[in-house]
Amino acid sequence: MPATSQQQVGSRGQCAPLLLSLLSLLLLFLAPKPGKATINIPSKYKIRDLKSPPVITAQPDSVTTFSTDDITLTCEATGNPPPTFRWVKDGVEFDPSQDPDLSVSRDSGTFSLTAKDGPIHQYQGRYSCYASNELGTAVSNEARIITENNPTQQKEKKVSIKVEEGESVVLPCNPPNSTVVPVMHWMDKKLKHIQQNERVIQGRDGNLYFSHVTAADSRDDYTCNTQFLSARIIMLKDPIKLTVVPSNSVVRNRRPQMMRPTGSRSSYLVLSGQNLDLECIVQGLPSPKIQWIKKDAVMSESRTSRDNYDRVLRFKNISVSDSGEYQCSATNLQGMTTHTYSITVEAAPYWTKEPKSQLYAPGETVKLECKADGIPSPVVTWSINGNPLTDIDPDTRRSVKHGILTLKNVEISDTAVYQCKAANKHGAVLVNAYVYVIVLPPQILTEDGLMYSVAGGQTIELACETFGSPLPNVTWEGESWGALVANPRMSQLSDGSLQISNASLNDSGQYTCTVNNSKITITAELDVLNKTVIVKPPLALRIQRGKPATLTCEYQVDSRQDTPQVQWRKNRQKLSESSDSDKYMLDESTLIIPDVEEGDEGIYTCEVITTLDMAEASGSITIVDRPDPPIQVLMTELKERSVTLSWTPGDDHNSPVLEYLIEFEETGSERKEWEELSRVSGSNLRATLPLKPFISYRFRVIGINDIGKSDPSMHTEPYSTPAAPPDSNPEGVRSDSIDPDTLVITWKEMARRSFNGPDFRYKVMWRKVLGSGPSWHTNYTTSSPFIVTDVGNFTAFDIKVQAVNEIGDGPDPKSTIGYSGEDYPLDAPLDVGVALINSTAIKVTWAAVNRETVRGRLQGYKIHLMHYGPESRHLRRERVREGKPTNISVVMTGSSEERKVLGDLQPYSHYALAVSVFNNKGDGPQSEPLTFHTPEGVPGPPSSLMLDSPSETELTLHWTPPTQPNGVLIGYALHYQQVDNENSPMQVEMINGHSASHFTLKKLDPHSHYRFYLRGRTAAGEGLPVIREGATTLDGGPPSNISLSVGETSVNLTWVPKERQRSVGFFIHYLRKDGRGKWKRSERVNTSQSFYTLQGLQPGSYYQLHFDFSNKTFWETKIQTAGARVKDVQAAFVTEGWFIGLISALVLLLLLLLILCFVKRNKGGKYSVKDKEEGQIDSEARPMNSEAFGEYSENEEKRTASQPSLCEDSKLCTDDALDDYPNSNSVQTEVIMDESLASQSSGVRDAPDPETEESSPLNPATTISQHGLPNSAALLD
Repeated sequence: MPATSQQQVGSRGQCAPLLLSLLSLLLLFLAPKPGKATINIPSKYKIRDLKSPPVITAQPDSVTTFSTDDITLTCEATGNPPPTFRWVKDGVEFDPSQDPDLSVSRDSGTFSLTAKDGPIHQYQGRYSCYASNELGTAVSNEARIITENNPTQQKEKKVSIKVEEGESVVLPCNPPNSTVVPVMHWMDKKLKHIQQNERVIQGRDGNLYFSHVTAADSRDDYTCNTQFLSARIIMLKDPIKLTVVPSNSVVRNRRPQMMRPTGSRSSYLVLSGQNLDLECIVQGLPSPKIQWIKKDAVMSESRTSRDNYDRVLRFKNISVSDSGEYQCSATNLQGMTTHTYSITVEAAPYWTKEPKSQLYAPGETVKLECKADGIPSPVVTWSINGNPLTDIDPDTRRSVKHGILTLKNVEISDTAVYQCKAANKHGAVLVNAYVYVIVLPPQILTEDGLMYSVAGGQTIELACETFGSPLPNVTWEGESWGALVANPRMSQLSDGSLQISNASLNDSGQYTCTVNNSKITITAELDVLNKTVIVKPPLALRIQRGKPATLTCEYQVDSRQDTPQVQWRKNRQKLSESSDSDKYMLDESTLIIPDVEEGDEGIYTCEVITTLDMAEASGSITIVDRPDPPIQVLMTELKERSVTLSWTPGDDHNSPVLEYLIEFEETGSERKEWEELSRVSGSNLRATLPLKPFISYRFRVIGINDIGKSDPSMHTEPYSTPAAPPDSNPEGVRSDSIDPDTLVITWKEMARRSFNGPDFRYKVMWRKVLGSGPSWHTNYTTSSPFIVTDVGNFTAFDIKVQAVNEIGDGPDPKSTIGYSGEDYPLDAPLDVGVALINSTAIKVTWAAVNRETVRGRLQGYKIHLMHYGPESRHLRRERVREGKPTNISVVMTGSSEERKVLGDLQPYSHYALAVSVFNNKGDGPQSEPLTFHTPEGVPGPPSSLMLDSPSETELTLHWTPPTQPNGVLIGYALHYQQVDNENSPMQVEMINGHSASHFTLKKLDPHSHYRFYLRGRTAAGEGLPVIREGATTLDGGPPSNISLSVGETSVNLTWVPKERQRSVGFFIHYLRKDGRGKWKRSERVNTSQSFYTLQGLQPGSYYQLHFDFSNKTFWETKIQTAGARVKDVQAAFVTEGWFIGLISALVLLLLLLLILCFVKRNKGGKYSVKDKEEGQIDSEARPMNSEAFGEYSENEEKRTASQPSLCEDSKLCTDDALDDYPNSNSVQTEVIMDESLASQSSGVRDAPDPETEESSPLNPATTISQHGLPNSAALLD
């Protein structure tokens, strides 16, 4: 076997020790680190200054170093008391503090060496760190220091290679020997990398391989550069000269041959988890193509990759499954060569189960399980505090079996750190685990009084975390049922928690956890809520494409829970509105798909998620549609009267076909439409169809499912049936004779498809029932009816109609009886009589008529009743004489009746009646009219009833007489009683006289409501009542609870009028509070108005308001108007003498002008006050009486009427002139004017005295201004 294979296997040859050293170093790097054990005392456990064994927290790492590198070995550990550190090198104690070149950390076992020029080989070796305190000793992993001399350049001869074009060549690199693999590059003298390709490849040994050379490869600066990264050294080799000699002939192709590795096979041993590169560098012309395969299995693509133009197969994180044989195939036009690689994967030791550090109570049994695996299988050994068990005296309480260290009945002295070590030829792993035997008092670590909530049917755990050494045991008890061990739904877990499965509402309450043999307890409160349920799950929808689908998920949650989250899923995948805003609309618990498409089919699940539980239910959407039309419609078994039709169904689109509709079309017919012939179940794919003779058919089939009908199938070819005699005769044969002496035979004409052949006709046959013998009269026709004349009136005939065609006659028809036409009756009934039953009913009698005079079928009798009006009317005799009744009614009877009772007649009225007979032709003559009149009856209710209250104890009733007196009205009867007093008696007042129209009741209770019944009376008795309810009207009073709304120049007053109170008037007196104003009074205000506006106020001013009724103030208040106050004239200006004199002169001049105006008017026209008032434009001035004018006298009226029209020539008499004049208000108050003229000038009219004007709720009187608004004061301040 070639030497290269021996080196790669690593079992023989001079490089074996070096490879083993590298392999051991690599195993140390890859070996798993021991877990950082911690004291398992919970953080909630309260204890002071608890001792703890040492635990190594930072491990030393193996290192390969050069003399220029620093060296550091780390070893850190925790423990209480703090641990001390010592080192062992190659099995011998090593104290780094004794070496002056080493520096040792104060708080750990870490030591370091600073780089220097001197030798460092004395530090090479295997190191272990020991951390100890009084509770034990922990041991670190073994770390190795490998020292290397700095690489040096060896003297080499200058290489010059000459080769013929097309040949292969290898340029050697020969890097310095070192355990550290260098990084190598081929470059030229310009330090540019030599371009590599399929023809030129650098091997992992650093050599540059040419599959074949070309003339362009000739150069003298091929340089191999070697770089040691850790030593920070780059070595440049001497350049190599390559000369390619051109061939004198055509370069010949060469088949592939292996360059690296050589031969046909090579073997590799590699550890699991490492990386491995397989090289396949070949020569040949042209450059060969490379292909890799695994000979005995499929090659893993996830852990393998190809590099360097397929010349390298790289394994990443190799595993045992990658073991086997691999083959590299190199191929070109001249042939192929292969190389087989045998890979063996082994593994350094690794842990499958590590022992755990733990606290133990005295007397317990400790089992430390330590299991490891590797290839080959590792050997497991135990140590205590770093001392192998083989060096420690045996103890019967201690045993090791299958890697498990067992300590029985442990004692305080058993506290130590135990080491488990697993080793095979590829390395070793070590783990520490302490056994801490200690006594600790029990404690409950869970908070007391915790509240737990759970939904019904769920599982809940009530925590009771405890700690102590030995571990304490706890017991749970319920609030009312003691220990819970017997409940199958409740169980106590190993950590002390109480688990309640399938919780119910009865489980709510308080639970107590108690540490056994102590008084340590906690309580927990459990609240079990109603479980969330879906009461209306989504349905399985079958939807047509393009239509909307709505899935509803109605649920119920406990009222104590928050609003749940509703999550929809489609085929278990979450749906959200944001995922496709055009597709899904989520509205609380409803999912809407506006436009269903093919991709919307699936299972839709609604999840109602609360903080405690979740409920879900599923529905589905299935796309359905009308079925496709059937295909391959075929006719078979063609017969005269039937045919068999078969077909193949189309796609049903997820909705099974329920039935098939078979239609036919009659070819050659004017009716070009398809008609239904038959229906068969959806499970049938053939049908036998009944046919009629003499018809040409073609058929088609339509499928029907829940969605609708399919399109029709393709129709069949036409099929014509032969002619045959008719199968039936026409139906409905009868006589429709109307005219006398005529027989009209009619029937229902047959459908054309029932003709069954050509030349179809009807054979009509008739004969008299009596006296004609067995012979029939016969005739043929093509349509109905058939008329026979000269047959007499109302004569019975046997008639029948038969269908015939060219082929033959139809079946023998059955005959029926028919009659010829009728004529009007000849005579009227005799012996007509009338008997009175009461005022509204009579009995009419008559004698039966001779049937021969009826001249047809007797249908019955008619009573003609004529009403001529009430008995008292003077036109009654004239109407009877002239035959002009007010109303005529007809009552029909049966043919066998001879008497009839007529009701609903008008009492006290005049009637006449006559009786006639009628048949199908019409009525006969009437009998002689018989007159009679009905007696008096009780009258109908009075037409109307109104109530009026003159005082608090009186009530007047006004009514109109009944529209139906039904006799001679003699008076009225009045019944009344209190409504709000059930025990009050019914009072009766009899009112005589037919003309009475009102009646006054006195001494009524003013606090009660009454119900009145008024009836009319005739000699027959009392009639129906008219009913009303009412009460007297109370004396009025001033309003209360007046509301004010103040503006700038006015104030709005509102109140609610008192119920049943008479409207009264009141006044508003108001004073501007500036010290100089006078009291003003508003116009009269009625309490029924409920609203009033007091105007003419000044902005920003204070006013005092007094409300007076009957000269007494019933309410007073103060207000301030809104807006800015108008400043008054300064006192200094107003009090000036010249200003006062000027104002006095102006007032005097104005008085003189007014006096002249009045004098001139008194000398004017001679018309009277009456004429003047009629000529006034203001219509409200006319109806005023003397009370409205106060002290208005006749002399003043004459004087006013005789005044001339001075104002036509001067503006001094106008309202505008007075208003424009300064202080015109004073003039208005001092001059005595005609009140009617003043009212026209100011627009304000005094209201009547409040004590003299009254109104009733039944007849309200509300004072309204001429503009339709409530009166308001118009006096200016």
